[in-house]
Amino acid sequence: MSASIPSIPVDPSRPVRVRIAPSPTGDPHVGTAYVALFNRCFAKKHGGKFILRIEDTDQTRSTRESEAAIFKSLRWCGLDWDEGPDIGGPYGPYRQSERLAIYREHAQILLDKGEAYRCFATPEELEEMRRTQKERGAKQPYDRRYRNIPESEVARLLAEGRPHVVRLKMPIGGKAVITDGLRGEISFDNDELDDQILLKSDGFPTYHLANVVDDRLMQITHVIRAEEWIPSTPKHARLYEAFGWQPPAFIHLPLLRNNDKTKISKRKNPVSLEYYQAAGILPEALLNFLGRMGWSMPDEREKFTRAEMEEAFTFDRMHLGGPIFDLDKLDWLNGLYLREQTPEQLVARLREWLLSDEYLTSVVPLVRERMTRLSEFIPKTSWLFGEPTPLAKEAYVPKGKTQAETWDAVTAIAELVDKQVRWEVAPLEEAFRKLCEQIGWKPKDLFSIVRLVATAATAAPPLFDSLVAIGKARTQVRVRQALTLLKP
Repeated sequence: MSASIPSIPVDPSRPVRVRIAPSPTGDPHVGTAYVALFNRCFAKKHGGKFILRIEDTDQTRSTRESEAAIFKSLRWCGLDWDEGPDIGGPYGPYRQSERLAIYREHAQILLDKGEAYRCFATPEELEEMRRTQKERGAKQPYDRRYRNIPESEVARLLAEGRPHVVRLKMPIGGKAVITDGLRGEISFDNDELDDQILLKSDGFPTYHLANVVDDRLMQITHVIRAEEWIPSTPKHARLYEAFGWQPPAFIHLPLLRNNDKTKISKRKNPVSLEYYQAAGILPEALLNFLGRMGWSMPDEREKFTRAEMEEAFTFDRMHLGGPIFDLDKLDWLNGLYLREQTPEQLVARLREWLLSDEYLTSVVPLVRERMTRLSEFIPKTSWLFGEPTPLAKEAYVPKGKTQAETWDAVTAIAELVDKQVRWEVAPLEEAFRKLCEQIGWKPKDLFSIVRLVATAATAAPPLFDSLVAIGKARTQVRVRQALTLLKP
């Protein structure tokens, strides 16, 4: 065992239970699959359970479409779960939006114990606090002015119907020390930790309260998540202390990195699981690739199955340096898996991918009226089945526009594509026409750019039908490529 990695505690009298808790606020992220893989391997290694929980308390951004996409993409990867919103289990419900009464009950427990308090600060007060605290050189913006007001004052403000949040009483002064399963003890200055909000004024919990309460009630033994959550861990440890609960073991996985060592992002790498499926990456190759992100097999071999990883899995094979998400390495691995297929198996894989009767049936209407021979089908649809070669940057710039103006327009297109939930013809056309109004472009000019970016062709079937056929994930990548090309 590596001297740099502490041993991960496993209580033989307590079944291992781990979870992932994605937010359904966008496309299914490759980082979710990465964290899910390590959780699942740890659970299966110890005969435990792997749970999927949906953190959908952000009601303005959460959608059932995004939730369904998460389920579909994780199952495509081969990362199935033992309990979850779609299959149930003994500790449900597994959507946070269906557990609001539980969180309010637990917030009241903390209020009754004197471990939390009601904060009636108005937006104007909070802004004044931020300004004053900054001038004083304070390390956190909230000055705790409602922390110790008399109960009579609390009662008066409640009687007036004043909006309020519930905050946790964090320690003042000293150090908070948490234990990370991969790093050992990590200390934090308590003066840098604010009295975190537990319950918002609309009655919805914050991530911190819901996370801790759910992990406790679902009997989670090990919280295995990305290292970006390390700064939140002392707050969670404090919540466990306030409730009088034994905390789980905390294990923070190293973040996936771009080639330049920055945190993986859609601006530099495709991050949607849907993209990798549409691009023709085999799920077993993707899992193998993710398994190599900061971890290695005992014999250091690079190609291994999920089952082999589960059998050999221990956290002492983890390396804390940020693993590089190298797409060339993924293509190399994917090539190994492809070449193992028999011709019959490869044909079946191609049909599962984009050559199914269902997909071809959806594509044929796009080009049927433009064909005189069957041989024309492939050249007229090549942009659907492969990645088109980007044009010269000048080709994207409409007459009367500059490269900088075009880059701004493509930036706006990228933001629209990222936010678009319903990837269907009518909603797409409506969204793009609104964008034309917002940025002051004629539809003819903006739509021509979208067509070029998506298909690398000046003549193509109807634009929005084409975008639907390409799919959101591949459209996102093509827009990012155009942005890189056009950057002033």
